[in-house]
Parts: sequence; C-alpha cells; structure tokens
Amino acid sequence: MSSPALDRRALSDFRALAGRIDGNGPRYTSYPTADRFHNRLGEAGYHAALADCRAAAPAPLSLYLHIPFCENICYYCGCNKVITRDHGRSAKYVHYLAKEMALAAAHIGGRRQVLQSHWGGGTPTFLNPDEMRRVMASLHEHFDLPADGEHSIEIDPRRVDHARMALLAELGFNRVSLGVQDFDPEVQQAIHRVQPFEETRAVVDAARELGFRSVSLDLIYGLPHQTTARFNATVEQVLTLRPDRLSVYSYAHLPHVFKPQRRIDENALPSAGEKLDILVSTIERLTAAGYVYIGMDHFALPDDDLAVAQREGRLQRNFQGYSTHAGYDQLGFGISAIGAVAGRYVQNARTLDEYYASLDAGHLPVMRGFAMNQDDHLRREIIGALMCNGVLDVAQIEARHGIDFAHAFAAELADLDRLAEDGLVRRDPHRIEVTLLGRLLVRRVAMVFDRYLREDAARLPAVQPAANDGVQPVRFVPKYSRVV
Repeated sequence: MSSPALDRRALSDFRALAGRIDGNGPRYTSYPTADRFHNRLGEAGYHAALADCRAAAPAPLSLYLHIPFCENICYYCGCNKVITRDHGRSAKYVHYLAKEMALAAAHIGGRRQVLQSHWGGGTPTFLNPDEMRRVMASLHEHFDLPADGEHSIEIDPRRVDHARMALLAELGFNRVSLGVQDFDPEVQQAIHRVQPFEETRAVVDAARELGFRSVSLDLIYGLPHQTTARFNATVEQVLTLRPDRLSVYSYAHLPHVFKPQRRIDENALPSAGEKLDILVSTIERLTAAGYVYIGMDHFALPDDDLAVAQREGRLQRNFQGYSTHAGYDQLGFGISAIGAVAGRYVQNARTLDEYYASLDAGHLPVMRGFAMNQDDHLRREIIGALMCNGVLDVAQIEARHGIDFAHAFAAELADLDRLAEDGLVRRDPHRIEVTLLGRLLVRRVAMVFDRYLREDAARLPAVQPAANDGVQPVRFVPKYSRVV
C-alpha cells in the first residue's frame, strides 16, 4: 500500500457507512484472536513452543514486559493493573520477573538477539531507578539487546522528569510512548487524569534533547465532555509537539466490566454521531498536517519506520499494534503478558498471587494459550496482508500454501464482493486491494476471513463479534477499548 492521503470523499463515505457496517470487532493484534485462547495448552505446550524456538536459533526475538503498577486510577482504563503507592510490591515483582526470564531463557538457550522490546502496563515508570536497572540487568543477562534495535517504553508524563528520561536513555530505550488522552481540563477532571499540556511538552522536549529515535502520543476520543471543537483544540496542541507517531483510540464505556468506569458520568459522554464527527475531524486534521494514516487508530510522519514499512509492503502487526518487527517469536514476561512463540500463543497468569506461586514452584506461569493449525496460519497471513499493507497477492498465497484460493474461500469472496459494492475493496482473480475507504474500515474487511467469527455466526446468527480481540475474561482487554 502506497499510503496515499485520505480524501474528503473517502471520509464522507466513511461517515455514511460507519454506522451501518462497522460494529464491534477484533483488532487482530493476533489471529486467532485472544478470545479463542484456552487452558488446554498449559505449560507443556509452552515448553514445546520454546523448544521449537530454540531450534530456530539464531533467529532474533521480540520481548514484551508487563509492569502492572499505577499510583492512581484513570477511570476509563481497562488494563490489568495494580493500584498502589507501595514500592515494596514492585520490588518483589522485579525479583519474580528475573525468575521468569531465567526459566524461559533456559529453554531457548544462549543469549538470543532481541530486535524489539516493549515495556507496557500499568505504568512501567512506576518502577524506581534501581528497580528499572535490575530489570534491565536481568534482560541483558539472558538476552542480547543491540543498541540499534527498537526498545520502547510506555510512560506517564506526570511521573517522569528530565532525570528519569535521562535514565531511560542510559538504559537503552530509544522510543517512548506517552499517554495524553485529552488536554481539556474538564475532560481530565472527569476521567481522573489531570495532566497539563506544559507537563507533557517538557517530557517530549527532554526526549528530543536526549536523542530518542521516536516519540509517540496516545489520544482517546469518546470521553466525557468531549466535543468535536474541544478535541480539535487538543489535536492542535498535539501538533505543536510534532510526535513521530500518534494513536487515536476509541473509548468504549463498559462499566459492567470495568468498575472504575462507573465513576464516569454517562450523561456527559458524546453521542455516537458526535463521536464519529470527532474521529473524522481528527483524521482530516492529522492528514492535512502531513501524517500518514497507517490504519485502525495509528498515524505516523512520512519518514517514520511504520510509514516507510507500509510503503514498502512489509508492515506487520503484533500485540502492540502495527510494527516493523512482528515476524519474530515474542516472549511475554509479567502478569497477563502474551507471547507468540513458534505458532503458539501463550498468556501468563492474571494475578500477582498466581504468578508468584507458579514461579515459586519452578513453573512458567502460563495460564492459557492456543496452538495454531495450518488454516490459522493461512488466515493470519491473509488478514495481516490486508490490514497492514492493503494488498493481497492471490498467486503468492496459493503458491506458499498449496491451495486454490477461489475454491478454498468461495464463501469469503462472496462476502468480499458485497464489501466491494460499498467501495471497501477492489478485486480480481489475482489480487485483492483495500481502497482508501476500506482502510478506514479495514477491520471489517479482515473479519471476512476470520473462520471463528464465521463459525460463531453459523451457530448463532445474532452473535456480535467480541470487541478488542475479545480477550476473555474481559479483564484481559488491552488498555483501551480500541474500536470505532
């Protein structure tokens, strides 16, 4: 996909279509999606995956670390988190992270190279400097993290200063992701996250001064008291910071699932129409300012690695979203962390007590997972190609998987033709291409090839696809409810 600018016609058509065909659906940070994970894989299945990973050496790896602690609750948040100001709890957690790393590394052998690492949460910068150094020392003991790899961390601008940013640079982080959500004071009060613009700008300035390769900002639309005009004001402030990447996530109000959301005034939430106006206006403003619409909720400057990878047809997706290094086996460390290893997905225990008990017994703390079959691999490749690069070469798929595409996907192609009538795709026997309009609704295009959703619909026609990859139980839903 060449990442052309979205035009007004595509945005106008999107506004007309969104309410009719864009219901809740998976984000496809994995396929099969995490709601398909089960407890039958177990530790034995993870051991087998790690053995296959070992056999693939010296192929590089990707790592994800989940740091669950936060000092304060943000009312919109759906993370798996621990609210505390007791740093004794994080010191204990750091000790157990080291134990988990040692166990996993023993199964894959040697100090494998890691070209992509990411610390998420929670709030990773909840850890004090000594704790951060200990975690990084454990990583370097078991893995090789070259300086030219992508090493990123999520930070809360309210919890870091210039000295902490300098520490992150010293530890080898070269990319930072900052939570912003909204700069409007009334919105911030309503979500219990007061974060002045100047505070955020100081952190961005420090990142630039210290030589971080990339600065990414997160926004959320659909929060209480937001209007199109108010959110536009936040976008204008963000543009003065000129982040390399932007993520603009949709808020889904699910107070029956996430208890903190019960503190949000439902009467203050924008209507569905207003929320759509906010999204369309934001896309218009960001693309006018020179940002490339990558897909879903991601934007990047034209020279950013994501935009370059998309132009060159090599963009991928993993559990952190769009990525340039998603093809490697990924190990996940910490509670509820998800790994993708040798055709298996594995997810760790959800609670601290379960996590600690497994490691005390000498076991990897895997709670559930999924072993992919041949059909899963095929469909993951198709969905990935459509969502990331917007083009599927049918002949290449047939050659790699030994199939007759038209025969294997007759029902899917019939559904795809209906989306073509709405202008989302163009296709011929040799190629499927996502249009400009289809990029705005690309999840809907990808869902056509999700065998599990199709089976659900056959069993129960009224079923709605699970939102946010439908991680079950829903306490595992990623940080925000990222659906249009």
